[in-house]
Amino acid sequence: MSTIKWAVDPEHSSIEFSVTHLMINRIKGVFEHFQANVSFDPDIPTAMDIQASIDANSITTRQPQRDEHLKSGDFLHVDQYPAITFETTGCTLAGESQYELTGDLTLHGVTKPVTFHTVFAGVNKDPRGRERAGFHSTARIERNEFGLTFNSPLEAGGVILGNEVRIELNIEAVRIVD
Repeated sequence: MSTIKWAVDPEHSSIEFSVTHLMINRIKGVFEHFQANVSFDPDIPTAMDIQASIDANSITTRQPQRDEHLKSGDFLHVDQYPAITFETTGCTLAGESQYELTGDLTLHGVTKPVTFHTVFAGVNKDPRGRERAGFHSTARIERNEFGLTFNSPLEAGGVILGNEVRIELNIEAVRIVD
């Protein structure tokens, strides 16, 4: 296990998602509040370990009425399930600076394994001399597997919301110096 500790910088990171709406368009959203601690050694990247937590109430799609519906019992039920969590279970090399990062995602009280295709963008120093690491990760989940089953049929066929949720993470982490 790696011993280099990193803290995700939420000001330079994002957790985004998208889902198909009316079978014709993708609606995007973000979670504005999250934290994560990472153990990562660039020389031994497959030993990466992550514990992350997202404030489910911080969801925004830039449309307040939709956001309140997403927070309700029809979807995230944030009063009962205030956090979405992820914990690494493994990491394998998938190409140059590319990894398959697997872990347990807990969403809406349901825990399922999820694999994030992760690209390590490298390490650099910021103007203050702090070491920073960059990662870009993508995954797809089926929302009904997490108990998020709300939907309505459309008159012309199909449903209002797609089941597949695409997740995109752009992460910048700062090395923690003891």
